Amino acid sequence: MPPIIRKASRADLDIMIDWAAREGWNPGLDDAPAFWAADAAGYWVAEEDNVVAAALSLVRYGATYAFLGFYMAHPDYRGQGIGFALWQKVVLNAGVRTIGLDGVVAQQDNYRKSGFVHAHANFRYGGEVQCVGPSATALVCVSPAHVPILVNYDARFNPARRDAFLREWLKALSTRKSFALIRNAEILGYGSIRACREGHKIGPLFADTETSADLIFRKLVTSVGGGRIYLDIPEPNAAARALCDRYNLKPVFETARMYRGRTPDLPLGQIYGITTFELG
Repeated sequence: MPPIIRKASRADLDIMIDWAAREGWNPGLDDAPAFWAADAAGYWVAEEDNVVAAALSLVRYGATYAFLGFYMAHPDYRGQGIGFALWQKVVLNAGVRTIGLDGVVAQQDNYRKSGFVHAHANFRYGGEVQCVGPSATALVCVSPAHVPILVNYDARFNPARRDAFLREWLKALSTRKSFALIRNAEILGYGSIRACREGHKIGPLFADTETSADLIFRKLVTSVGGGRIYLDIPEPNAAARALCDRYNLKPVFETARMYRGRTPDLPLGQIYGITTFELG
């Protein structure tokens, strides 16, 4: 019998995040509420014998774009076609939207068979960081009053607006902090840092200039007292690679950003940190 494919529950999302941790993706400790807020109908599972056997997400950002992630099967159910059956069902659900994904390099050929085209590589950098905090008074802790203008700024760096996601992501938590660089009421960059299963991960980190990115990076790192830091960067951004070198971060993981449909024209030179590999 074919697997039962259904929309995931909020509890299923917790299972998916635990699986991601098992696979070494190092999710944030409090990712789930923001992930769920982005698109509560965007998570799917396949059941075999009343057990969740595979998972996949297709988070829709408006009518024209969606991001695919969390494509995993439980080790006990791999090699049985369950994950692929789920893939076929969910990708069809995207309609005419462009779909993006950050996939492991070994699966690129399989993604190409489903119509995905390679756009660029992403690299996760990691390492122990201790740095001096910036003195820039224009760096402010993000408050609810900043969210509307940050949503507008964020739209420059993504194929579609992320209003619902950012309203939750930018909430100040003990495990996640966000800072924006604002001069003369103009946003020059912003970033978030969150506690993960291991260390802290920065994402997003968007900035108009390399200097602005460095200021925000140092503010984020010092806000958590330094330590083990991870940053996911698009490979074409040489300034982002230089930032990683400056703070002794080393490549630890690689993904392929691929799209099915029109490849968006994003300002990769101003993207110093990808928000997440799961939701784009």
